[in-house]
Amino acid sequence: MKAILVNPDKSLVWSDVPDPVVGDEDVLVEIHCAALNRADLMQREGDYPPPPGCPEWMGLEISGVIVKMGKIAEEKSPYRLGDQVCALLGGGGYAEYANVKYDMLMPVPKNRTLVEAAAMPEAYATAYLNLFIEGKAKAGDTLLMNAGASGLASVVIPMAKAFGLRVITTVRSAEFVESVKKTGADIVVDTSAEDIHEVLKAQLDAGTPVDIAIDCLGGDYMGGCLQYLSHGARWIMIAALAGRFTEIDLKNIYVRNVRIIGSTLRSRTPAFKAELLASLVKNVWPKVEEGLLKPSIYKVLPIQRAEEAHAILERGENVGKVVLTVKD
Repeated sequence: MKAILVNPDKSLVWSDVPDPVVGDEDVLVEIHCAALNRADLMQREGDYPPPPGCPEWMGLEISGVIVKMGKIAEEKSPYRLGDQVCALLGGGGYAEYANVKYDMLMPVPKNRTLVEAAAMPEAYATAYLNLFIEGKAKAGDTLLMNAGASGLASVVIPMAKAFGLRVITTVRSAEFVESVKKTGADIVVDTSAEDIHEVLKAQLDAGTPVDIAIDCLGGDYMGGCLQYLSHGARWIMIAALAGRFTEIDLKNIYVRNVRIIGSTLRSRTPAFKAELLASLVKNVWPKVEEGLLKPSIYKVLPIQRAEEAHAILERGENVGKVVLTVKD
């Protein structure tokens, strides 16, 4: 089969690789679509290696059709040959086929395409993990989600709204404000013209402080915001795109009983991920099928144009997910 490999000069090439060997617990999926994540860019640079046992090529979320099943997978899985599924992977999605453990599969939601389904597993699982498992979100809470134009924010914001949260988000220029408002955010802060700290202080003074923050930036942004959170707030660090170091007044942590939580999905145990996906299908898929949640797709490109797709994420121009098509 073919997969996207990274050359020594970091260029991407559609190359021949060995076919997957289907184990007893595995399901072989013929990949139709694979969605991009920022983790792919980090892996390409050598900063985010795949877990042991995963393929070396990138790709954390896919959709496709089941073409082969191992013996145990046939016994324990509700799926059968020919079923359309989407899947969360430790890696290996930029390819024609992927081996997936049977409990890492999810059904394609009713009325959703394979392109849309590919954009859901990693992003929706990450959103659900950080909103509801780490963030303990409940209706009426206020969420701060930075980088509002990012692919993850395009999932987190509508999901938060569907479950009754109030959302504040940031964008880095005025050109993104209107498109991000369409995702459902209550307040969109253009940080090129507004000071996020002043906005958060005004919210605190008004009695509507931030209860949960999902932070992919870190840096000075994080250190400056902590003083404006509610008592018992949860600040969830998922990346540090603005810098790994910041200065924090620790008094803002212990006086307000703020919890700072580090969170990544990729490093979780297989059992945790399986339970997370089951919760996702139970609690979120119905809202997708009802039309309350819909994946936001920015661009669809053939997998042979993976470098072009990566460049879109590197420039930060996308509002929503970028998806690669493998099979028409």
